[in-house]
Amino acid sequence: MTDCHENGGCREDKIQSMYEYLDGALSPEDIEDICAHLNECELCAREYDLECVIRSAVKRSCCEPAPEELKQSILAKIDVLRDSSETSAHDHTGLGGHEGSQDRPMAS
Repeated sequence: MTDCHENGGCREDKIQSMYEYLDGALSPEDIEDICAHLNECELCAREYDLECVIRSAVKRSCCEPAPEELKQSILAKIDVLRDSSETSAHDHTGLGGHEGSQDRPMAS
């Protein structure tokens, strides 16, 4: 078994892949890759186990639904932010009148 300490720690992409694996957000190929890594790397396997325990505890602790008043307050704030963001995007493109060009790929 390899230990990440020998290599100065795991690369950030491996650690990120572990979280994406836990979230169910990996392709089948990436799942194979991270599972192989977790089988080889004791440090990452321990980190994975710890994250599983934390997620399980949070899931058990958060079984009460949020009060309806809180939900409505949050949704209202999101609407205000969205509206102000859309207004700001239309008024201040920062592109000298070339609205939308920020999304266009550059010509080769």
